[in-house]
Amino acid sequence: MKPALTGREVDSFYHLSDVPMDHRCCRGTSCFAAKHLDGATWRKALEQSPPVYCLGKCYASPSTTETTGDPPVQFACSDPIVLAGVDAFDQQSLEGYCRHGGYSALEKARASAPEKTVAEVELSQLRGRGGAGFPAGRKWRSVFCESAVTKYVVANADEGDHGTYIDRFIMERVPHRLIEALALAGHAVGARKGYIYLRKEYPVAEAAVRKAMGEAESVLAGFEIELIIGQGSYVCGEETSLLNSIEHRRPEVRARPPYPTAHGLFNMPTLVNNVETLASIPWIVLHNGAAYAARGFSRSRGTKAVSLNSLFKRPGLYELEFGVPLRYILEELGGGLVSGDFKAAIVGGPLAGLIHPSEFDVPFGFEEMAAIGGAMGHGGIVAFDSNTRMLELLAHIFDFGAIESCGKCTPCRHGTRRAQQLFATAAYERHLSDEESRELRSILNALARTSLCGHGTGLAVFAESIFEKFAEEVAPCFS
Repeated sequence: MKPALTGREVDSFYHLSDVPMDHRCCRGTSCFAAKHLDGATWRKALEQSPPVYCLGKCYASPSTTETTGDPPVQFACSDPIVLAGVDAFDQQSLEGYCRHGGYSALEKARASAPEKTVAEVELSQLRGRGGAGFPAGRKWRSVFCESAVTKYVVANADEGDHGTYIDRFIMERVPHRLIEALALAGHAVGARKGYIYLRKEYPVAEAAVRKAMGEAESVLAGFEIELIIGQGSYVCGEETSLLNSIEHRRPEVRARPPYPTAHGLFNMPTLVNNVETLASIPWIVLHNGAAYAARGFSRSRGTKAVSLNSLFKRPGLYELEFGVPLRYILEELGGGLVSGDFKAAIVGGPLAGLIHPSEFDVPFGFEEMAAIGGAMGHGGIVAFDSNTRMLELLAHIFDFGAIESCGKCTPCRHGTRRAQQLFATAAYERHLSDEESRELRSILNALARTSLCGHGTGLAVFAESIFEKFAEEVAPCFS
């Protein structure tokens, strides 16, 4: 049996422990894409140690902790669900939230059997909004069916995908919606305690959630919520790493099975959903699952929030119906780019395939995006113009990937750093030799086939998409 790790050994995993969140510059991909708009801020971001990815201010990139101003919030759907109230400031308090019908869903659910709420979530066909799009109802049913006396529900608020700031503004503007949804989940699956795992980079959201938790004690009727603040780790957005972090263990990714729904937090059945996923639950309970499933497209039901980065003429938060062309989001809602034409776009974070402008007519849906090598992910959209060189983008993404690797598996621990070195060489120094090119291909193959989680596999997918879709630009740099 391995000896228990000391607090210092656990804390050494994180790169923002004991780092004050002021006077920091963001080094995320949205800021990389916009570095030509403010070279001085980007250079400062590169010089700062430890790096910060990302501040959730992608609408004003390159950004810093001192960047002020809020993004516009617009609805491209008839009846907004997750962003309702985010466009105003009148639902931050318990009184304001209740004035708009807040906590009526919780009251309705508690008046019926827990299984009824689980059945409505299943009927809604809601899929997770944090990455893989796994059916939420299936998770809820799995935890509900476990016979353990102790169960937990966890809100994953570690929104680390670059270009994404959806969860941040839900928590800042309508924090009680998250608290109500967490209590609804607890009622449905039989959990008496919930956790909110919030990234350190969101201090305003932390203050809003803490205040709302205090206000909500009177309506939670014994359901307990604990707020955990992350200390800087992208991989903690992966649910098993997040659970290890809550347990004060080194937050490396766990091998699965067993799955958290059976053996999760403290080895008890645990439901983990991200903030946007949970934000749909009160609406589903009030209007029923069938009404939610009636909206959407194909196997993507309900509505989806997206966030656009600062290269758009109209950056901001939008809630829309699934099925609209991606081009509509980029060119109609976003208004195109402030500087030239689109060169490419990332949807859903850096661990997915880059999307070429020739693919922009794809319908916005989970399977449809996957069919072109892209992803829905969290809904953050980062656009690139002609100022971005693809080899520099590869070096940037793999630098991030190496820094944020949990180190649990060898391909990711060693492969990401070596791949970053090779991409940086090709981008800034010289063409790679035949031997170096073969080594790089071998590393990418190992990442794709043998990584323990989506961190390594996603990096490989991203690289291969550039090799395929921008071959004319990058191929001459490899022998």
